[in-house]
Amino acid sequence: MAYVISDACLSCGSCVEACPVSAISQGDTQYQIDADLCLDCGSCESSCPVSAISAQ
Repeated sequence: MAYVISDACLSCGSCVEACPVSAISQGDTQYQIDADLCLDCGSCESSCPVSAISAQ
């Protein structure tokens, strides 16, 4: 199951740096996770300062 980023995202970029497979990119209004690339490792979730990332 891939991770998702909620509307609480501050677009700080900490999740982008934490992702080992570059599955996170800037969307129109916030960062988004490509479910096809996501390894479900949880690195992004633990790096988010506002807990905006969770397992889908």
